[in-house]
Amino acid sequence: MTSPDEPARPPIWSRPARGQRGPAPSHSRDEIVAAAIAVADADGIGAVSMRAVAAALHTGAGSLYRYLSSRDDLLDLMVDRAAGELCPYPEAGDDWLDTMLLLARRQLDLYRRHSWLVAVLPRPTAPGPQSLAWFDHCLSVLRPVPAATTTKFEAIAMMTGVTSLFARQETAAPPVGFTGIDLAAYPNLAAAITDPSPSAPRDLFATTVRSVLRGLLVDDAG
Repeated sequence: MTSPDEPARPPIWSRPARGQRGPAPSHSRDEIVAAAIAVADADGIGAVSMRAVAAALHTGAGSLYRYLSSRDDLLDLMVDRAAGELCPYPEAGDDWLDTMLLLARRQLDLYRRHSWLVAVLPRPTAPGPQSLAWFDHCLSVLRPVPAATTTKFEAIAMMTGVTSLFARQETAAPPVGFTGIDLAAYPNLAAAITDPSPSAPRDLFATTVRSVLRGLLVDDAG
C-alpha cells in the first residue's frame, strides 16, 4: 500500500506482463494467477501468498516479483480472471429484469465456485477488463430503462452486493437461535417464533434481486 505522499502505481492491467530484467520467464502471468486461484479455492484467500503460489509452481517466491509488485496485484488479477467465467453473457431479452436476474444468478454461481471472492471484492482497487466488460453488459441490458445513469450504476452495485450477501450466507455457520433466552420481554418476537403458520415456499434470491432493481430503477424513476 502506498503512502499519501507516494504517487499511485498504475493498475496491473496497464503494466507489462513481466519485468524487463532478470532471466527468461519460466511461467506466464496467467499460470501464476491460475495457481493462486487453485490455492484460494482449496484453502481460502488467507492461504494465498507469494510464497504459497510460488511453491505450487515449484519456484521461488522471488521469481514472482518479476511479474507482480505485490500480493494486491495478484488479488486484482485473480478477481478479474474469475469475472471472466461470467462469459458468455446472456443476451438481453424482452424483459430487462429477467435478464438482470439471470446475470445475478451467474454471479451467485461464480461466488459458489470461488467463495473467496466475497471477501476480496470490497477492496478499493481499479476494476480489470473482465469486470469492466461485465459492467458494460449490464448497462447494455439496462439501456431501455428510463433511469439516470448514476441510478443504473447504483442498481448494478446493489445487485452485486445482494448477491455477495446470499453467497456469504450459504457458507456461514447456522444462526445461534434463541435457545435459553427468556423472550417474555419481547412479545412480538416470541409471537413470531411460535407462529405455527408455515411460510409459503419462494425463491428469496429472485424476489430480493427483483425488488432491489425494480425499487431503484422503476419505482424511484419519477
